[in-house]
Amino acid sequence: MGWKIAVAVGLALSQAAVAAPPDSPNPALAPWFESLKQPGTGASCCSIADCRTVEFRQDRDGYEVLIDDRWKMSAPFWLRVPPNRIIDRTDNPTNRAVVCFTPEAGILCFVRPAES
Repeated sequence: MGWKIAVAVGLALSQAAVAAPPDSPNPALAPWFESLKQPGTGASCCSIADCRTVEFRQDRDGYEVLIDDRWKMSAPFWLRVPPNRIIDRTDNPTNRAVVCFTPEAGILCFVRPAES
């Protein structure tokens, strides 16, 4: 049982070490980012440290997001959004697509931009 706790703490610390606040974060948006919950589990998607506005594209199979150097990746790449990670919210205050991502866990949540 003790080893499970040690592994969980190690994973949490390793993810915290990778996450870094975005450049010029808007503190007024922090409560919205912190309110994001993973579909199906209700677990927190992330904090503002893991979430970024992103370029996205949509095709008949769903969505893809551009993961770039803001997550300390060596080269940008398009990543398919798993359907079970899409949050169906209409209150996105950024007016852009938002993805919560860590290199270790992948996409935790995706929020489409607000429709105009």
